[in-house]
Amino acid sequence: MVVLALLAGCRGAEQSPSLPRAWSEPVTGMELVLLDAGSFAMGTPAGEVGREAGEVLHRVELGRPFYMGRFEVTQAQWQAVMGSNPSRFADCGGDCPVETVSYLDVERFLERLEALGGHRLRLPTEAEWEYACRAGTSTAFAFGETLSTVQANFDDSVPEPGAAAGEPLGATMPAGSFAPNRWGLHDLHGNVWEWTADDHCPYPGDARGPLARCASGRKVIRGGSWHYGADSARCGLRYTHAPTDEGPSLGFRLARDASEACR
Repeated sequence: MVVLALLAGCRGAEQSPSLPRAWSEPVTGMELVLLDAGSFAMGTPAGEVGREAGEVLHRVELGRPFYMGRFEVTQAQWQAVMGSNPSRFADCGGDCPVETVSYLDVERFLERLEALGGHRLRLPTEAEWEYACRAGTSTAFAFGETLSTVQANFDDSVPEPGAAAGEPLGATMPAGSFAPNRWGLHDLHGNVWEWTADDHCPYPGDARGPLARCASGRKVIRGGSWHYGADSARCGLRYTHAPTDEGPSLGFRLARDASEACR
């Protein structure tokens, strides 16, 4: 759940200070939400529709609270840091997610943001991303076993079994166009795929909370996009791209270590 968590180990404090539920990055104004430490079942059960072999169900422990972006990073926020806007859907307005950015572009954004006086932010790990997407649920989507275009921006021209075909939007939508999940996070399903920090590695047989490195040459992206069907937006679906890849479906959101709040 989203909580006012306590963080142990802050220097100079006899008792751990309370952390704010939400925090705004000062250069861009992007808002991040505090998520409590906890454990969850990462991956998907055998009976989930669309399940792929790599979505092995395993228990993951996230031992520390962390902040997660309430929204995907927007075009206006990218512009404020980088001085340009690479997005195909630039006419969508500054509140739409920035896209057509590679993993390497995101690294440059983070370096530039810190140099401008911003705080140290990062991409979420794959485990943190799925934890945030599920928001305490165990269904295919944070909203249940199915997803509709009232809940997210995805291509529903090829509908899920039992659902009627819809009219896809064919473009990104502004942040906050759809209701948040139970933890106050928007657009973890659809809009744009989101880069994570992890290499694309096979899941282990037990908990994997830390960052995964396996020199695969590929990075994990999550969440689906306006151009992909609902199946790609499942919380447990893993997809991948090379760090140099970019396209109008590729964006990101950021995370922050809660320990940074003590500095």
